[in-house]
Parts: sequence; C-alpha cells; structure tokens
Amino acid sequence: SAQPGSQETVSSAPPSSGAPGSSVQAENSQDNVQDSVQDGEISSEEALALALENAGVPEDDVRGVKTERDRENDIPVYQVEFETRYGDYDFSIAVSDGRIVDADYEVDEEWLDTLGGSPVTVEEAAVIVAGKVPGADAADVSVREESEDGRDRYEGELFFEDMKYEFEIDPQTGKIFDWNADLRD
Repeated sequence: SAQPGSQETVSSAPPSSGAPGSSVQAENSQDNVQDSVQDGEISSEEALALALENAGVPEDDVRGVKTERDRENDIPVYQVEFETRYGDYDFSIAVSDGRIVDADYEVDEEWLDTLGGSPVTVEEAAVIVAGKVPGADAADVSVREESEDGRDRYEGELFFEDMKYEFEIDPQTGKIFDWNADLRD
C-alpha cells in the first residue's frame, strides 16, 4: 500500500514512452482542467487525470483507483490513490484549481530496468525534476549522488513557492522512482 506524501503544483511529466517518471511536459490535461476550473471545481475524474499525468503513468497500467473528497491543510482536496504493477501512488489535489498539494509515489526498483530510459548526469537529473514543477529552474534543484543497497541513485530536493519536493532518480534510466511533495506551512 502507498505511503502518504506530497507533491507539486499543477503540472506533470507524462511519459513519451508510456513509462513512469519521464520528464516530458504535457499541457492538454492542464488546459482542460483550467477550462473547468472556471466552472468552480474540478471533478474527481479530472483529479485522477492530473495524478496520472503528474506521475507519468499510462491509464492502462492503473488498478485499484480510489478517489474521495477530503481536506489537506484546510484545503478541500481529492485524495487520489492508485496502484500499478511497478508502484503505489497517492495524491491530494485541490478541488478549487487542480493544484497538487501533496503527493507520494515510489516505483519498485526491480522494475526500473524494464521500464526503459537513458542514462542521465546529475545536471540532467536537475532538469528532469524542474520539468515536473511549473516555474521551477534546474539551478534551484539540489542533487547529490548516493549508493545504497548496491544501486546508484541521485537524491535531492527542491523548495519552490509553498512546496517542498524530495526525489530519487535512477541514473541508468533517468526515471524518478521516488517522489514526495509537501505543502509547507
């Protein structure tokens, strides 16, 4: 089961290859959500679409979807949870504007090699993270090299606007396999 976590303002990194954690930006879901926000609120279906887009997960890979209304830091949100064969995902998405105020997901490391991708440098890892956070700049992303359990990784964080993002990226595939974003008080 997924851990509670946090994430970013409305944007996402849908995969160009259908694999999670990709860094390609997509605007269509955001544009559609912005159109419906003019009506006052996003729907639970739009909240799910934003979560999938942000996580870079194709809808066909998803199972066990749960979406319910709740509150996070006094903000009305949709709690969106889903699973894939390669990881668990939790999001809190603001009902009023589709902003992601909390997110947590983790891709099981044994899936990283099968999901594809290309090797990345520390600098490219910072660009990938900045690409998931609208308005953020790679220069603001702190990345360090780590080696745990025999597998190298890039770990780091980004503080942007009212959010704190923490991540782990596989240097061999460029995939974000651990992502947390928290709304800071």
